[in-house]
This record gives sequence, structure tokens and C-alpha cells, in this order.
Amino acid sequence: QVQLVESGGGLVQAGDSLRLSCAASGRFSTRPMGWFRQAPGKEREFVAAISWSSDNAYYADSVKGRFTISRDNAKNTVYLQMNRLKPEDTAVYYCAAGGLYRGIDWKPSEYGIWGQGTQLTVSS
Repeated sequence: QVQLVESGGGLVQAGDSLRLSCAASGRFSTRPMGWFRQAPGKEREFVAAISWSSDNAYYADSVKGRFTISRDNAKNTVYLQMNRLKPEDTAVYYCAAGGLYRGIDWKPSEYGIWGQGTQLTVSS
């Protein structure tokens, strides 16, 4: 099965940019990929998702226009480019893989493979 490892988190200031990476140990070219985040005391929430064919992407309203999800199937890697970061973006960010040939989805329950997460902290 596919295993996922996130990287790229850190401490930044409001307005900064950062790119998260998610590296897969196995082939994920036929799986939709998503990014989720969870802040202390809050439920895990959807951030962005991209189809296995890279022809569709979907974003939460809170990040639309600021974040961009992309994937490089040849490298088995998915990225989340985050621009104009805000303190409210502070959370642990998780990469997730959906079912084979499934369409993109905003529901965490549709993603069965998860990474361990990477911390992003945005200061004022």
C-alpha cells in the first residue's frame, strides 16, 4: 500500500509563502490526492484536492486564491503552495490519498491513506 510523508512545514510570518510536499513510497498516479489541516481544539478540515488525472482541483473557500495544489506523478509527489499566509492557517497539515480511480472529494472519510502531518505556524 501507499505510504505518505509530509514535509515543508515551519514557522513563518503573516503574508509569507511556503510549499508543502508529500512524498509517496508507492505509486499513487491513479489516486486522488488531498490536503487537510487540523488546528488545536478543532476538527480536521478540508484544504484542497486534485484528481488522479490532474484535470480537476478543488479548494476550501478559506484558501481559494491563495493555495495551489499540484502533483508530479512521475515523482510520486504532491505539493501545496501556500501564499499570503494568515495566522488562521496555523495547523498540522496532512496529506491523504483516496481510492483507486476515484474522483476528488472534500470528505476526510473518502481518504484511506494518511501521512503523519507537518506543522505550520503563522505569526502575526
